Amino acid sequence: MTALTVLLALLAALSNASASVLQRRAAVQEPEHGEGSGSVVRRFTRLLRRPYWLAGTGLLVLSGLLQAGALAVGSLSLVQPLLAAELLFTLAVGSVVFRRRPDSRTWLAFVALAGGLALFLLAAAPTAGRPTARPADWLLGGGGVLGAVVLLVVAARPVRGGARAALLGLASAVSFAATAALLKEAMGRLEEGPAAMFGHWSLYATGVAGLVAFLLLQGALGAGSLTASQPALTLGDALTSVVLGWVLFAESIHLGLSLLPEAVGVALIGAGSIGLAHAASVGGEWDATDPEASSGSTAALPRTPRR
Repeated sequence: MTALTVLLALLAALSNASASVLQRRAAVQEPEHGEGSGSVVRRFTRLLRRPYWLAGTGLLVLSGLLQAGALAVGSLSLVQPLLAAELLFTLAVGSVVFRRRPDSRTWLAFVALAGGLALFLLAAAPTAGRPTARPADWLLGGGGVLGAVVLLVVAARPVRGGARAALLGLASAVSFAATAALLKEAMGRLEEGPAAMFGHWSLYATGVAGLVAFLLLQGALGAGSLTASQPALTLGDALTSVVLGWVLFAESIHLGLSLLPEAVGVALIGAGSIGLAHAASVGGEWDATDPEASSGSTAALPRTPRR
């Protein structure tokens, strides 16, 4: 079951990364004009006609199905952190779609982020808990998630660019983690039969939480580069899921001697974050222009030379 869980989770990560890249590709074709709800609605309406955006939406649906399968056979604390592979998939797919490669420093930063998280999870070795959560635990976990999302959205309102993309990406990550927890609850009810799953509130709450996460993701993709939003999105999702797995489903991690490699993993995550913040690709916005519009222009960003 563990091998199947890993396979399904990694396929979900690839599908989700491809969706983010394609929807970012559509977003740079529709730059923001003004502020307010009317401008947002008009921009979203135009995005609905973009093939890249529609393809990205289809891949998001596929990612959700793969994620549901992984959660049906594995724990929340294992499945969601595996989606950190989305970081590297994003760079690989994005390099093809935007026809320009991030520089080597950006790649190293992403590798440090993903490697640090992988090391932390291998040392922590999250264990499976109960298949469903108690109502009182949902009040605690749900209240914490709601409060965190509201605070992040409020903090994102006065800022622009990479900071806004990162804050909205983190808010989306928390929402996606909550969506996964709700989906796991619904899949846990499936053991009692389809009627039990469809008759439980968690299945419908999954749809609501997923919609909120999706809308926040669109805001993050429109606010700034993937190099700002994607680390917050994938790492925030993984770490929030570990917490929710502990709070809701009594999943646990190893402590004691495992604290040393866990600390090294956290240090790598921090080093990767600092390196990413100072990478040339962040200032250059490698995914900020339409490659079709800029292919014949001297203003296009140059590709990083092959080494």
